[in-house]
Formats: sequence, C-alpha cells, structure tokens
Amino acid sequence: MSEKNTPITGLARQTEVYLKGMMGATPTVPFDPIKLEAAAKEKMNPKAGGYIIGGAGTDDTIRENTDAFSKYRIFPRMLKDVSVRDTSTEIFGVPIPSPILTCPIGVLEMIDDEADKAVGRATSKLGLPMIMSNQASFPMEEITADMGDSPRWFQLYWSKSNELVKSLVQRAEKCGCSAIAVTLDTTMLGWRVQDLDLMHLPFLTGQGIAQYTSDPVFNNIVKNMDFGSEAMSVPGVDPETFKSVQAFTGVYSRPSITWEDLAFLRTVTDLPILLKGILHPEDAALAVKYGVDGIIVSNHGGRQVDGAIAAIDALPKVVKAIRKAGSDMPILMDSGIRTGADIFKALALGAKAVCVGRPYAYGLALAGQEGVEAVLSNLIAEFEFTMALSGCRNLGEINSDCLV
Repeated sequence: MSEKNTPITGLARQTEVYLKGMMGATPTVPFDPIKLEAAAKEKMNPKAGGYIIGGAGTDDTIRENTDAFSKYRIFPRMLKDVSVRDTSTEIFGVPIPSPILTCPIGVLEMIDDEADKAVGRATSKLGLPMIMSNQASFPMEEITADMGDSPRWFQLYWSKSNELVKSLVQRAEKCGCSAIAVTLDTTMLGWRVQDLDLMHLPFLTGQGIAQYTSDPVFNNIVKNMDFGSEAMSVPGVDPETFKSVQAFTGVYSRPSITWEDLAFLRTVTDLPILLKGILHPEDAALAVKYGVDGIIVSNHGGRQVDGAIAAIDALPKVVKAIRKAGSDMPILMDSGIRTGADIFKALALGAKAVCVGRPYAYGLALAGQEGVEAVLSNLIAEFEFTMALSGCRNLGEINSDCLV
C-alpha cells in the first residue's frame, strides 16, 4: 500500500494489482461491490451482518439508493487531453487527495477487534478524512492516537444532555477534528427488521458506547442515576457495564431537537458544523437560514425510513435550494456509494465529495485495516479512471453536462 499522503492513481493501482497477480497473489478483497458484500456477509456472524448490512423495513431504501444511480448515465467526451489528472480537492481549507470520506459506522467491534482504530490508520495512510462515529468501539482519543495530523471529523448524536453534547464536541476538538457532523435522521432507531428478528441490539450489551463511557460528563450521569436497590442482571453483561448501558439508553438521542437548538453548538465550538441527513430542499434552505457550514445529503444508508427517497435523487434538489438561498457551503452525499462511477455521478450532480459507508466496513470484516485500505484504494483508482475516460482532467470539469 501507499505511504501516507502518497497519491494513488488509477494506473498505479491497476498495475500493482496485475503485477501481484503475476506473482501468484489473490485480491485482498473482491473488486466487484456485489461480491464484496457477499463475502463480508459470509464472514460476519448473523448479528453483525444484520446490524451492518441490514436496513429499515423491507430494505426498499437500500435498494433504491443503489438502483437510482442507474438513472443517471455518464456521457463521455473524446479527444480530450487527460494525460495529467488531478482528483484533489479541499473542504473547509483542508486538502484531500480524492473527494472521498468515510462515513461514521458504529459498533465496528462486531466485525473486527481493532474496529475504528483500524479505519483511522487506513484513512490516515491514504490521506482521506475519517468521520469518527459517536457510537465508536473505542474512545476518540484512542482512535486518533495513531492518525497523526490526517484529517478527521466527529459525528454527533444530539444527546438529551447538552452538557454531554458540549463535552463530546470539545473532546473532538482536542483530538484534532476539523468539523462536526450532526446526524439528524436518527433521533430514534428505525424499524430494523433484521435486528428485530435476531432480538439483538449491540448497545444493550455495552458495545458501541465507548465515546460515552470515556466521557466525564456521562460517567457523572451514571454515578448520579438511581438504579434501585438491585442492579438489573443481564446474562453475559457485567453489572457495572449494564449501569452504563442503562444510562446510555436514557440519554442517547433527543427526538425533540429543533432548528433553534443548533445555536447551542455555536456557543461550545468554533468548528464548522454540518447537518447529516438532509433530503428535503426546504430543510436545505433552512440550513442556510440557520447558518450551518455544510450539508451531507443522506438517508442513513436506508437504515431509518423504509421507502424513502434515494440520496442521489435528493442531491440535485438540495443543491438547487442551497445555491438559490445564496450559499456556497460544501454539499456532500452518502447512502449508496459503491463505485467510482457513483462518485463521479454524485459530483456531477453538485456534491463536493462523497462519504463511503458499508463498502469499507466490508473490507474491515474481510481483512482488517488492509481490507479498508484496499476498498478505499480501489474506489480512488476507479473514480480517477471514470473521470479521465469521461473526458475530465479535474473535479472542476465534472458537472451536469457529463450526465444524461
């Protein structure tokens, strides 16, 4: 793999793969996104697979997220000099080699012991920003310890305790995060039938709550809770851990949050604030009105609302609304990104960059840090090939004229 911040080109990646093949090597992970998911599903246990792969209800939104990309067709141009290509961009003044970030995915300990730490090392090596999950398997301080000065953001689930919100955000600042992505679409968990069929929610066993149990405000909440005369006993869960679980379920997320609450974040941080989960153009216009710094168009990978609009279909409407409101804030997109062509289409429809979710988690499940690096390297390379073969030398040349 490349050393940190060494740009990966499509040709170099392709050549590396073929040369290794001549020496008898086999791929670290499948290149085909369908085979990648199938291989990861086979590797995961049913509970991990249900949580990572599954979505809300009938999985209709998951299917729509990927199927909707096929409606947008790339319209390549010929005889363009694409001998020199540049996939780099910058977000909030931070340069990145390719318009790719990793989505926050919680409870990665279900599929790899190193979990978020492995993802942090992989993204750091490639120079891509990692959005750390609020539901990580390790405290943010441990995740970022091996990341050097590589870019990272923090995902925030708005707790019922504003003091806890403040503490999490300010810890993220100290850990070198350069932005806060407030997730709006998970003020309560969606109706996730695979988890329900298995009667399993990982947080109830103490998984995915490391950001909380490492936080002094949260631990004070636990200390002051009234658990009754006897602590509830759960098989396989330490009683003290379950106290933290009970506290977590009490403060986890706040369904009553409104636009007016966003002002509170401005009092506790100077970092850029993005809203993750915007789909409706009217919400996009409100985001401008309330002074946020960026948007991530997302339906949470189809995990929250069954039958929701595909994120790629919502993207151009959101872009139009934000630009009409007079804002040039960066607009990112996640939910359904699986290939370099998907990335190209998202940028042509107005995204500044995309966030990749399940594919890198599949790589993690199959081969740990090396698997994450392989998946992301393949996406970087395929995107560059798609860009060049469509007649574009850089991201500035990718626009709506590139699609039909």
